Amino acid sequence: MLRRHIAIVAFLAITGTSAFGLRHATHRRVHHAVLRRHLRWTLWHPMFRPSHESLLMQNAEIDRLSLPRIQDDDQLEALKASGDLLPIIPSESLRIEPSLDPSRRYCRPWTRDFVDDISQAYYNRFHEQIQLNSAVRTVKVQRKLRRHNRNAAPWEGDTASSHLAGITVDLQRRGMTREQIRWMEYYLFYMKSLGLVEPEEERRHWCFHIMVSGRYADWRESQSIVPLENPVDHPDNDSATQVAMGGGAN
Repeated sequence: MLRRHIAIVAFLAITGTSAFGLRHATHRRVHHAVLRRHLRWTLWHPMFRPSHESLLMQNAEIDRLSLPRIQDDDQLEALKASGDLLPIIPSESLRIEPSLDPSRRYCRPWTRDFVDDISQAYYNRFHEQIQLNSAVRTVKVQRKLRRHNRNAAPWEGDTASSHLAGITVDLQRRGMTREQIRWMEYYLFYMKSLGLVEPEEERRHWCFHIMVSGRYADWRESQSIVPLENPVDHPDNDSATQVAMGGGAN
């Protein structure tokens, strides 16, 4: 009987030690995962962090223009047929993410002008293409996206995705060098200061989410202004407001 008790005590000691070791190892893995996420967030220094306020501003522009939030494919096709949405055309300066549905490679005319302009300016500077990852979406598509990505904007309300109105595009940020990212940020900084775009840098998909104001069309006809190509490194420096003037009327 004594030997039986000793065996039981020994078994409990061994299994208890194993369980403790397992819990300790699990806790250590969780702790390291938290530290890695914290480090990645600490190293994330975008100029345009996504925010509730930015979503409100994007929707305010949609309301100002009295644009509909596109509900389904029927409404999408009707807007294409009327010329309210135009196709985004690949070029030497612009490529399109191959997985993007061809039926959604469309946007408003002034947004397409913006995409053409920024991609050409980027190509002139770096001799590389910008990639378009997303453009117009329907409510149906946004609802599906929301189910798989809780960080995606909702399909309704004051903070609904501005992709639903066809005025917004996502340009890929992943793969860009630090210099290329800074160039993009300063280009967008200047456009934002003029009230022509409302940008965000999305961390999950590593892209520049850019809503283009309807005012861009009028501005484009009378201006030829781009940000400095070699801004200082720090994104908060006041010198970011400097611009280089090209040809054309002021």
